[in-house]
Amino acid sequence: MCLAISAKYGDVPSVDIVVWSELPTGAGLGSSAAYAVCLAAALLTACGAISCPLKEGESTARWTEEELTLINSWAFQGERVIHGNPSGVDNAVGTWGGALRYRSGVRTPLKRVPMLRILLTNTKVPRSTKVLVAGVKEKILKFPAIMNPVLDSIDAISQECQSVLEAMPANPSPEHYPVLEELFDINQHHLNVMGVGHPSLDRLCRVTASHGLHSKLTGAGGGGCGITLLRPDASPLVVEAAKRDLCACGFECWETNIGAAGVTLHSASALDARVLHALSES
Repeated sequence: MCLAISAKYGDVPSVDIVVWSELPTGAGLGSSAAYAVCLAAALLTACGAISCPLKEGESTARWTEEELTLINSWAFQGERVIHGNPSGVDNAVGTWGGALRYRSGVRTPLKRVPMLRILLTNTKVPRSTKVLVAGVKEKILKFPAIMNPVLDSIDAISQECQSVLEAMPANPSPEHYPVLEELFDINQHHLNVMGVGHPSLDRLCRVTASHGLHSKLTGAGGGGCGITLLRPDASPLVVEAAKRDLCACGFECWETNIGAAGVTLHSASALDARVLHALSES
């Protein structure tokens, strides 16, 4: 990427690149796309292909829509180096943030989406996306009359979820979260039918259900990670108890948000202390 950007826009100056990440690699969380997006933004800024949006006195800043499009295009090339034939979803979310709808190669950003609290749990069970995708394809070819309606139902779940999410910012209601929780449960059952579930993910769902929480797999399945929806009024004691029980299963667990901003330029003063420590040791 560095050589290609230098060839197109002029030499990238001599730089040291330090990477620090909380995302586990190989867990289906898009860590490679996050890396590619940040690298593309840094290199394009360094060679002057895009502006430095950070003004004096600001702690963070984002690039223009046109510049984000350029960042995304180069990040996609990075993803091609890593994955061969990626969908482009992960780098698009990493660039623009928020949420998007993906269907048949078309990516549509969702304009009004609330920030959702989740528990993100890594089962630490390794999986191969390639093998899982091949298994799903084989099952669809073997049982088309059974599997195609399942896929149609998953599509309907996605559309219903989109409708709920887009309605929430304008008219937040306590009724929205039970609907999302039901959609989580139905979707997880469908994914098991498709063959991308795993006993570790079933255990994750049982543990969180024992605390009144709702979970589903995220990423390719077959192990990897799951997400648990947390209502705004979720009891801290309940959340901590769920995290404790998940960790007792040998899983890793974090509390985080869905719907955050995409790639952002930060001033040194705005960086997390852990990041500053990592940079100082490089």
